[in-house]
Amino acid sequence: MSGPTPVDGPVDQAPDVVCLGESMVTFLPSRPGRLADVPSFTRAIGGAESNVACALAAAGHRVRWVGRVGRDGFGDHLVSAIGAHGVDVTAVGRDPHRPTGVYFRTDEDRATDAHEVVYYRAGSAASAMSPATVPYASVADARILHVTGITAALSADCLALMRELTSPRPGRPLVSFDVNHRAGLWRDGSASEVLLELARGADVVFVGADEAERLWGVGDPEAIRAVLAEPGVVVVKRGGEGAVAFERRDPAPPAIGARSPGPERGGVRKEAPRSGPAPDAVTPVPAPRVALVSPVGAGDAFAAGFLSATLRGLGTAARLRHGHLMAAAVLTVPGDVAAPPRRGHADRLVALGDAAWGTLHLGPGWTGDDQEVRTP
Repeated sequence: MSGPTPVDGPVDQAPDVVCLGESMVTFLPSRPGRLADVPSFTRAIGGAESNVACALAAAGHRVRWVGRVGRDGFGDHLVSAIGAHGVDVTAVGRDPHRPTGVYFRTDEDRATDAHEVVYYRAGSAASAMSPATVPYASVADARILHVTGITAALSADCLALMRELTSPRPGRPLVSFDVNHRAGLWRDGSASEVLLELARGADVVFVGADEAERLWGVGDPEAIRAVLAEPGVVVVKRGGEGAVAFERRDPAPPAIGARSPGPERGGVRKEAPRSGPAPDAVTPVPAPRVALVSPVGAGDAFAAGFLSATLRGLGTAARLRHGHLMAAAVLTVPGDVAAPPRRGHADRLVALGDAAWGTLHLGPGWTGDDQEVRTP
């Protein structure tokens, strides 16, 4: 089947993607260092799901963000700022009794001991999301529903909502799930079991090899796929090494869009024997080199790039390359959200041969069409 092509139009049209989850006001440090030493902060927006929504909207897709914020100034700011990215915010709930969450963070990579983040989100409006406060109709008309494991950690009600959204039901959207394990949010030790349950209920799963090792004791991509045997597509992210996608070769795989005709570029496909109705197509694609400015938000951008290419019906290797390029756009700016490269610019880079792709070096400003992309 051919994949849907995004069409510009009013927000009352059915969305290509619904992203559901908490967004918060984030305060970015004015300089590197410990929070105790940072003298001032810049206000921005933060939230894995709204980051994906903003990136997809910038890429030309119809996107709705479903969340819940306080009836306060920070809530006003979030709704206005996310809406300004072209995202439909009409389904965002406003809670008169609970505040909008905020957090402060340092610039260091989350994987390092130097990274600090302080959340003020306990009892937030988003933690009151539940099957009762988030109507299923607000997500049911999308082609793709994108959620993350962060929501499940916010409250028992949020977990109940996530279980409802990832449960099988006739006609549900394609469910995209980013594991997004945040250890500080899981106080009861249930993260491993809960995130595995939710991931197994999704159609497309994004997971970092490092977080899979922490959660389930497996870091090898093939071993991760064995643990997550149910989803039609599992994408294992390996940081600077790139990513590998496992896609089940079923007669009607749970994916949006057909593969591109002809041989795929940018990744070697091979068969991986595993139990199940059919063997996987396995597609590894290396990441381009990037002049890092800030690592925060890159995983969300990668998911947006992969889903954007999925909506366009591109092949698996092209989906991964678009994911890497979206991530590189965020990695080369200070904040969590960045303007992606124009579609034609990204498509030209995605179409490079393997050798040229392997020599890409992307730095600040590379997303502009008039910017030179260095290849040694």
